[in-house]
Amino acid sequence: MFKHILIPTDGSELSDKAVASGLKLSKQMSATVSALHVTKPFHLIAIDSAALTDTREQYERHATAAARKIIQECQQSARSEGVPFDGSYVSSDHPYEAIIKAARDKACDLILMASHGRSGMQGVLLGSETQKVLTHSRIPVLVYRS
Repeated sequence: MFKHILIPTDGSELSDKAVASGLKLSKQMSATVSALHVTKPFHLIAIDSAALTDTREQYERHATAAARKIIQECQQSARSEGVPFDGSYVSSDHPYEAIIKAARDKACDLILMASHGRSGMQGVLLGSETQKVLTHSRIPVLVYRS
């Protein structure tokens, strides 16, 4: 049914479970998996920028190292499942847009992602990247809830 599944991951325990389930589903369907990690760019508001040497570079090094680790862990899991895999990471102020763009660019026919299940006022205030993907994507979205 689906041939290429995009699995966005933030490296959380719930995302790891979604990746594992997505890989199992992909194996059953003989589908390829593309994993994506989105980091937010460095933003800072400060009165005295002289006190902030190398902060942007340190953040970017840390974010890149964390993203590589997350994608490498997904790749190892895909290899264990015998699922064709590619992984990438990007930086975006709007992760949901990056997720939808990656799915389009990679010609994915399904996005499988975790939902942290925030509801009520917390859900309204914090928002949900999963909800935004569901709202804006023209590609089918399968939400993993644990």
